[in-house]
Formats: sequence, C-alpha cells, structure tokens
Amino acid sequence: MADWSLIAVRLALYVVLSAMFGLAAFSLYGLTMRERGDALTLRPWLIASACLGLILSIAWLILMATSMAGTSLWPIDQEALGALLTGSAIGTAWKVRMVALVVATACAGASPNRTLPLILVTASGAVGLGSLAWTGHGAMDEGSIGWAHLVADIFHLLASGTWVGALVGLLLLVSRPVVRVDASHLRLTHRALHGFGSIGTIVVGTIVISGLVNGWVLVGLGNITTLTSNLYGQLFVLKLVLFAAILGLASLNRFRLTPAFEQSIAAENHRGALGALRTSLLVETGCVVGILGLVAWLGTLSPSASAM
Repeated sequence: MADWSLIAVRLALYVVLSAMFGLAAFSLYGLTMRERGDALTLRPWLIASACLGLILSIAWLILMATSMAGTSLWPIDQEALGALLTGSAIGTAWKVRMVALVVATACAGASPNRTLPLILVTASGAVGLGSLAWTGHGAMDEGSIGWAHLVADIFHLLASGTWVGALVGLLLLVSRPVVRVDASHLRLTHRALHGFGSIGTIVVGTIVISGLVNGWVLVGLGNITTLTSNLYGQLFVLKLVLFAAILGLASLNRFRLTPAFEQSIAAENHRGALGALRTSLLVETGCVVGILGLVAWLGTLSPSASAM
C-alpha cells in the first residue's frame, strides 16, 4: 500500500526546492538587479521557500525513519532516526540539504536583489534540490552504472527545477495587478518570456538526455513492450504523456502566444494576450506539478517490478 503521507511530503519538497532554486536562477539570467526588486520582490518568496524546505525536510526524515523501521509515527523512534542519520547516504544528503537551506535562508534575508547573495541562494538551492537524488532511485545502483544514474538524476532535477522556477517567475510577471502594469513592465515581461526560449531549449535537452539515462537504468530496453502491465510502468508512461503536453504548451507560448503578446503591446491592447499567456502558464504549471507528484509516487515503488 502506498505511503501517501511520505509521497505528499516528497511532492512538496520537489515543488518547494525546485521553485526556490529555479526562481533564484531565473532572476539571475532573466532580470537586472533593479528589476528583481521592482518586478518580483524576491525576498519573501525565497525566504518562505527555504524555510518551508527546512520544515518539510524534517518531516520527511521522520516519516522515512518511521517507514523503514515499521514503527508508528508517534512517539518518534529515536533509534531508527539516529540510524538513518548516521548510517546511510540518505542521512548525509539530508544534513547537506539542511546546511544548504540555512545558507539560502540567510542569503535571501540579506539582499536577494544583489547578484552575489542571489548566486549563493541559487547555488545553495542547487545543492538542496540535487540532494533529493539520494532519496530515490538515483542512489540505488553501484559502480559506474550507479554514478551515471546518480549524475543523470541530479541533472534531471536541476533542469526540472530551472523550468519550475521560470514558470513561477513568469507567472508572477503576467499576474501583476492591472493598476501596476505599465509599458516598462510589459516590455520586461515580453523580454523574460522571449529570453527563456533559449534557456528552455537547453533545459529540455538536459531533461530528455538525463531522462533517457534514467529510463535505461530503471526500466531497460527489453521491458518497453511490457511497460504498462504494472503500476510503475503505467505511472512512468503517464509521466511521459504529461511531459509531451508540457512541451506542446511551451511551444505554444514561444511561437504563438509570446509573438501575439508583443504585437498587442505595440497596439496598446495587451489584456487579451496577457490573459491567454497567464492561462497557458497556469496549465503548464499544473502539468509540471502533476509530473512531480508522479515522481514522488514512483520513488516509493520498486522499478524491478518492470522487469517481467
């Protein structure tokens, strides 16, 4: 039976850490220092996500120790918790993540609009997000295959986080209250939308390549024809379907909605085009959250079930 509390916390961790890392990265490559403060107001978003990441990490550790020991949630099994923290790579990754999130919180509270603190938040967010690879299938193999799988999983997480954070940043831009939308904000929004196109190509390429490596290790070429005969395979296929939908929406944004938005700015009639972009980005974000939910669920299942 699925441990839904553990899956829910894993999903929340994926979303929060992806958003923190990706939003910080988006602000670095997509906005100037002045725009980071005027357009996004980064400090509350970054502090909230880092603090929430700390809380969720503690909750995940307790749930994981409980699940592995087969004990009740309360009272907390101190022995199981200590064994997980000191006797496993999962515990080491957890401690690294906690340090990274504390650093991210401090830097976000200092001056996240400035480049150096924002670089530190981005780097700390990358460490925190990448550490999740040790809590799933990425750390299950040994030797050269194990390292290839782990590295691919880390790149997969970071590329996905870059996409999630960009979606958060773009949604904040296109959802600004009408009374605060002026010509400069419209131009900034278009530049950010257009600018993510190049970054997005790299992100998609990284996700596809790392995903192929992960799929080869977890599923294997010989099991493709029987993939949908078990729950793991069915969820894996659903993940691919959602990813295809996201690619379609991203293409729609880049080649249809963003050019239409640019034309609407010139015609000073932007509300319809801005609304279409907002709707598309919201649907795309919903699909991304769906994929992260599937990843959280897949992480609790044994991929060996795919080997018929």
